[in-house]
Amino acid sequence: MAQITNYQCPNCTGPLHFDGGSGKLVCDYCNASLDVATVEQLYADKEQAAAATVTDPQWDVSTAGGNWSEEEAAHLRAYNCPSCGAQLICDDTTAATSCPYCGNPTVIPGQFTGQLKPDYVIPFLLDKNAAVEAMKKYYKGKKFLPKSFKSENRIEEIKGVYVPFWLFDGKTDAHIRFNAKNTKTYTSGDYEVTETDHYRVVREGQVAFEKVPADGSTKMPDAHMDAIEPFNYSELTPFSTAYLPGFLADKYDVDAEGCLERVNERFRNSTVNAFKTTTREYDSVDLEYADIQLIKGEVKYALLPVWLLSTKWKDQSFLFAMNGQTEKLVGDLPVDKGLVLAWFAGISLPLMLIIGAILFLGGF
Repeated sequence: MAQITNYQCPNCTGPLHFDGGSGKLVCDYCNASLDVATVEQLYADKEQAAAATVTDPQWDVSTAGGNWSEEEAAHLRAYNCPSCGAQLICDDTTAATSCPYCGNPTVIPGQFTGQLKPDYVIPFLLDKNAAVEAMKKYYKGKKFLPKSFKSENRIEEIKGVYVPFWLFDGKTDAHIRFNAKNTKTYTSGDYEVTETDHYRVVREGQVAFEKVPADGSTKMPDAHMDAIEPFNYSELTPFSTAYLPGFLADKYDVDAEGCLERVNERFRNSTVNAFKTTTREYDSVDLEYADIQLIKGEVKYALLPVWLLSTKWKDQSFLFAMNGQTEKLVGDLPVDKGLVLAWFAGISLPLMLIIGAILFLGGF
């Protein structure tokens, strides 16, 4: 009997050994018996999938954005933050008094130089009053939030910023294989028996995607943008400078090509998740391999509405972002360690007195 240690059982991933008597590969754990040709084909499929060159789509980024007209450009102003480097644009009636990303009170007016003109915009649905009230609601109930942070925080300086996004349309052609299990436990006499059925689940097909977003601003943390998604893309409107008065617009510093790696990965992950939702009849499902080819589509440039508040407390910076459509808000808050200690002391001291009284009375 010769041992083959580099093969695993496709049912339970246990080691396989060659049984000279049957001429088959036998699993040491689930006793599955498999033809050598079958196992070799399985591993050939894996190697082929692993070695296959994934063809990334050649996105036609020339479809994104357009050119500003002379009249539009004449009514736009540019501001630069010397602290964090943010570049902002607005119409000539909007005054930028501080940077919405770092809170620096000094922004330097500059000459507007036209990058691409956005294709679409989602107008702000929530006004400044709604944003301020949302911030106050966010603070409410935070018992360890420093009182001075509440009072010193410049909530009224929250700013509406149109954040630049690239929106990708496309589809994927996928061949995906999962390892799945169904487990049941029952009692047989004096024994508790657990039975596990193993399945090989294969899925093939195409998935179409519309408006997969990737923000084009390095100043906006990706974690913040992910947290306040999704936006309602049914409200996308052809861009017009008429939506700018009273708001700032962040100039993109990452073009569409610079977002391709992130977008391609998002397409692939979303495809795997889409196919995995068709395997809910199993107790557990693990991805074995995925051969996913991406098929290019259009790319568009859009501005999406975000309310931003940057503030400092004890030399620490805090950035809050709120979806200008849905009021979904994210931001880290400081914790007053003194309040935490006082809270624990308020609980532990009465508890110690009660325990002491019980022990004292129990001694009589």
